[in-house]
Amino acid sequence: MRCCKKKPLLFFHVVVVVLVVVSQTVSRHKVTRLYYFILFMARVVRNSKFRHVFGQAAKKQDCYDNIRITKSAWDSTFCSVNPKFLAIITESAGGGAFLALPLDKIGRIDRDVPLVTGHKAAVLDLAWCPHNDNVIASGSEDCTVKIWQIPDGGLSSNLTQPAVDLVAHQRRVGQVVWHPSALNVLLSAGGDMKIFIWNVGKSIILTTIECHPEVILSVSWNHNGSRIVTSCKDKIFRIINPRNGHVIKSGMGHQGAKPARAIYLRDGRIFSTGFSRMSERQYALWDQDNLGIHLTMEELDSSNGILFPFYDEDTGLIFLCGKGDSTIRYFEYTPEAPYIHYINTYSSSDPQRGMGVMPKRGLNIATCEIARFYKLLNSGLCEVISFTVPRKSELFQEDLYPDTAAEEHAVTADEWIEGKDANPRLVSIRDLHSGVKSQANTSSGGLTLGQGAQQKQEVVFGKSTSQKPSPTSPQNTTQTNANNGGGGNVQHGQHVDNEFLDKLVEEMRRVKIIVKGHERRIKTLEERLSQYEAPSNVKFIRSKFSPSSSLTEIQQKPNNKQYDNILYQLDLINSRLNDFDRRMDDFNYRLKLLEKPSINKQQHRDLMFEHAHKIITHFNDDRRF
Repeated sequence: MRCCKKKPLLFFHVVVVVLVVVSQTVSRHKVTRLYYFILFMARVVRNSKFRHVFGQAAKKQDCYDNIRITKSAWDSTFCSVNPKFLAIITESAGGGAFLALPLDKIGRIDRDVPLVTGHKAAVLDLAWCPHNDNVIASGSEDCTVKIWQIPDGGLSSNLTQPAVDLVAHQRRVGQVVWHPSALNVLLSAGGDMKIFIWNVGKSIILTTIECHPEVILSVSWNHNGSRIVTSCKDKIFRIINPRNGHVIKSGMGHQGAKPARAIYLRDGRIFSTGFSRMSERQYALWDQDNLGIHLTMEELDSSNGILFPFYDEDTGLIFLCGKGDSTIRYFEYTPEAPYIHYINTYSSSDPQRGMGVMPKRGLNIATCEIARFYKLLNSGLCEVISFTVPRKSELFQEDLYPDTAAEEHAVTADEWIEGKDANPRLVSIRDLHSGVKSQANTSSGGLTLGQGAQQKQEVVFGKSTSQKPSPTSPQNTTQTNANNGGGGNVQHGQHVDNEFLDKLVEEMRRVKIIVKGHERRIKTLEERLSQYEAPSNVKFIRSKFSPSSSLTEIQQKPNNKQYDNILYQLDLINSRLNDFDRRMDDFNYRLKLLEKPSINKQQHRDLMFEHAHKIITHFNDDRRF
């Protein structure tokens, strides 16, 4: 083939000779077919930028070891990943638990690591919220769905109380899937052959779907969340309207008795994996308007492990990971025939028990990484496998990283159930890694950034509870400008010295620490003071941080030098607290002055120096005190 590419004239002469020889023995029609077949074979390799993609496992010290991975026989990936955390279902006695680790905590995991242990039976499925990296949903054999809020930095102790508890299923919950673009919309499928669409923020059921006669094997949303496709044990694929539960289309899928899985592709077609009548593993492509006839179907091998498809909407790559396999096959999807193009296979020596895939927001663009998998092994190791496109240039590769789904939602749950559909909001991966938000993506989607932030604060567990941007962050500055209407606002670096404001915030934090220390001293002194007085003689009334807080003596106190010394210290501390209140008001007043665009540069600089001098003076007084 390479010879044909380098010497096309020689190849043409060979074709002519073959056709002349064959034309003497066969008909002209067969010669024509042979001619087109030879020309088809002359196309050496299909042109694709992912042709040389290769997978490489990370070193063991860069992976996660000593994890008690669940031994459940349920057909699930047992793993879910986002740019902040790695969640793995673990083996637990007397209940269900899963591990939520920050991505940077690599190496050997302690046996007493904090777990999420709120379920009463084994956890079967996990799903991180696409609109909040600190929120995760879990389905369990105890027939419940629970929503958990994981703090930044990970858990410090076992988490037993969920943020939201969703109870409606009569049997175990096997699948939980978040809506791709609507905030707080979650799908759960259970062994009771029912699918519930939840509004998690209000803990209510939006839709109940009861059209499956047997166990539901898989559920997948389409690109904008207006349809779902399900695979069932009765071998039928169903396309369902999730708002009313009506079956739009249905058709026979794979003929084998073993479980099949179906997912939506970005253009509306359906990709599935399953088994043939002879128990051979297959993959197939279907048109959503005609599920009875497949566009293409190929057999892979005769293994008995279920194939889990992972689809990258941005690049069109499809990864097939079989349970119990030691290989990962990857293909490229194109809208034209033959649709599914085989690229390569990643092989290793250890079989996989589960698998998780990192969203595009968490990939390393410096090394041209296009996919990252977290492979669970029976030995308790979570192996990190990176798939990379080899490029010589160190610049950002725009063809490999088109705009991807952002963390912001496009519609709310109430808007979605009323019939509004919207594609997921997109964000530039280059801007995402450089810390700059794309103006086009921010303004698109029907919601302004200020409105989106306001709606996130209204939910039970919005992003504002876990992520508090600093006053100088680009996101906070953009939100301030959007809420105030644009012109005349403080521009980044125009009137506000970022370095000075950072120091200002740090000094405010130190003042708060000093206040907390004085509060502890007050409590200790009051406990000591109570030992020198009878309960019927003296009574103290003090509020926590009020400027009017004082010690009120009801009756005559005993004559004691130590007692008088304690009272003197309490009065001194109260006066200092009053001074803290005045300083906090001064902070607020001067920050408002700094944010006014009307002051000139000299007045702005004088205010900064005057305020810095006050901060240093007060801080030295506090240290002496």
